[in-house]
Amino acid sequence: MEHILELYQKLYDSRRPLVCFDEKSMQLLAHITDPLVLKLGQAARQDYEYKRNGTRNLFLFVEPKAGFRHVLVTNQRTKQDFAFAMRYLVDVIYPEAECIDVVLDNLNTHHYYSLVEFFGKQEADRIMNRIEFHHTPEHASWLNMAEIELSILSKQCLSRRIPNEWTLITEIVTWEEVRNEKKAKIRWNFTVDDARKVFKEHYPTTLTC
Repeated sequence: MEHILELYQKLYDSRRPLVCFDEKSMQLLAHITDPLVLKLGQAARQDYEYKRNGTRNLFLFVEPKAGFRHVLVTNQRTKQDFAFAMRYLVDVIYPEAECIDVVLDNLNTHHYYSLVEFFGKQEADRIMNRIEFHHTPEHASWLNMAEIELSILSKQCLSRRIPNEWTLITEIVTWEEVRNEKKAKIRWNFTVDDARKVFKEHYPTTLTC
């Protein structure tokens, strides 16, 4: 835990960006009956029945200190999808970065061997030479600031029925552009000192003879 918190306290460095990564499953739901036309002073009204159109996975990258985020929409979140997401991070989003610190949770796809399995060792090593993974402790994924950004995405963009992938991508791109234009940052205030106070009962005590 302290390692992640110390990472968050480092000064911003564009040559070594800090990127938090997480994913979210999104169910595509279409109206069977058109919603009623909105009227002033009334809440939105829609029929309780809907049509399921499958699911999509959202990979979210957020650079909290720079106020930048980007979302990839995929059909699944397999090892292969994770591997391609990491290559996209290195080659497309941050082609000029010397190294990228990536904070992520302990999902079983989130490791170097996912890249080896689908790209081979040579390509996996090329990608990993520009990435350093920082896994959150088990049961402490709340340390990943990407969860905050996913919550904002859900509230501002996804809190309604979205019928298909095209609409989903269009809505996310629009939300993303507005947030990036504002350079909306995440200000993380929980420090190592705070952790030692809040979780002091979990810290080992010095043993004496």
